[in-house]
Amino acid sequence: MRVVFCGVRGSTPAPGPDFVRYGGNTSCVALAHDDQDPTLVLDAGTGLQQLTRHLGGRPFRGTILIGHLHWDHTHGLPFFRSGDHPDSDVTLLIPAQGDPEAALERAMSPPHFPIKPSELRGHWTFGDIEEGDRPIEGFRVTTREIPHKGGRTFGYRVSDGASTLAYLSDHAPAALAKGPEGFGEYHAAAVELARDADVLIHDAQYTAAEFPAKSTWGHSAVDYAVGLAAAAGARWLILFHHDPARTDEQLDEIVQSLADAPVPVTAASEGMTLSL
Repeated sequence: MRVVFCGVRGSTPAPGPDFVRYGGNTSCVALAHDDQDPTLVLDAGTGLQQLTRHLGGRPFRGTILIGHLHWDHTHGLPFFRSGDHPDSDVTLLIPAQGDPEAALERAMSPPHFPIKPSELRGHWTFGDIEEGDRPIEGFRVTTREIPHKGGRTFGYRVSDGASTLAYLSDHAPAALAKGPEGFGEYHAAAVELARDADVLIHDAQYTAAEFPAKSTWGHSAVDYAVGLAAAAGARWLILFHHDPARTDEQLDEIVQSLADAPVPVTAASEGMTLSL
């Protein structure tokens, strides 16, 4: 499995000189088999634009899985040139909540945007999914609902038979209970998704010092992500969904402070590519 980080920021893009190394585009991770083009994309934030560059301008043919419908996970759709292409063939799936195309149109249609999802060029299919296990684009995908404020939200576990990735981009476990350290409980859905994963990509928007004032804002503390990785036996933790105000230097400091964590920890950066 090849993993391409196209956007790693949370809430809103973060342009400017303080955000160059880790990147300012919002959530989007692309998955590919070996040296093939990516065919499975997790979330469609502004980072989705970067996938066109990785594709060399070729049309995208595959599936986009949306974790939830907040702006920072959907705003890349109309600007994805490899998807908005006469020869594209895109299946877009969202957590089940009524008509999926109508749900997307609430944010992407006049007067809020010039076109509707149905007006994207190429062949687009809009559908929904429930919790469960299913094959998608040659991967085995497990879907579980996880707590996050403001709409139904899924975490994903993706396997190609040789390696496994868990993706919990927006996660608010403190909404269920405080948990052993006060950052949220290690609830069954989160542990199931992360269990023995080769890589856990997890919401790490807040530091421990910031968390008490923002515990109801729908996101996780860095410390929770570390604790979940250890509790679930994940082999590698990648901090994701960085706060839009978190500078490159501050992210460096967070990673350095976790040098002795029970699992290896990296902060996701735009353009980073992994071969699992």
